Amino acid sequence: MLRADARANHDRLLAVAADAFAREGTDASLKAIAREAGVGIGTLYRRFPTREALIEAVYRNEVERLCAAAPELLATAPPAVALTAWMERFVDFMAAKRGMGEALRAVLLSADDRSQTRAQLRGALATLLEAGEAEGVVRAGVDPYDVLLGLGGITLIAGAERERELASRLIDLLLHGINSDGINSASE
Repeated sequence: MLRADARANHDRLLAVAADAFAREGTDASLKAIAREAGVGIGTLYRRFPTREALIEAVYRNEVERLCAAAPELLATAPPAVALTAWMERFVDFMAAKRGMGEALRAVLLSADDRSQTRAQLRGALATLLEAGEAEGVVRAGVDPYDVLLGLGGITLIAGAERERELASRLIDLLLHGINSDGINSASE
């Protein structure tokens, strides 16, 4: 268990590194990451002895944050709005992941790692879809994995076009397909 200050340093390093990797790719300066996080390079290396260890920790942290967002969003917004917000966060997560692409392939090589991540994301999405179905805004029987695949396609298309707004428009189309009344609830 980390002390509170050590936990804060750890969390800051992960957040700053995630932003740096999304912006600059995995070749981002580790010294600059440490400086922006307000710690020395020695602190970074004590927590993450290699660049790959930092990349893996950032990735796993971002997956956990995205999955934890599902119940958090549902606690503060109606299911349809929470679902839309989570999908937008997924697109941002995938954009950050793209910046770590090659390094992630080396770090998360096992099928078990990829399967575990998909299961976590599917579980978060299932939570949102079930809440929407219970409220009558998501049609019954929507498979979270199908929606996850749709979101993955959206991120690939929008990323290739380098158009973040395109992703939001495509999410709107996807929502029309899963909403029970065919109305995008993001505008509600």
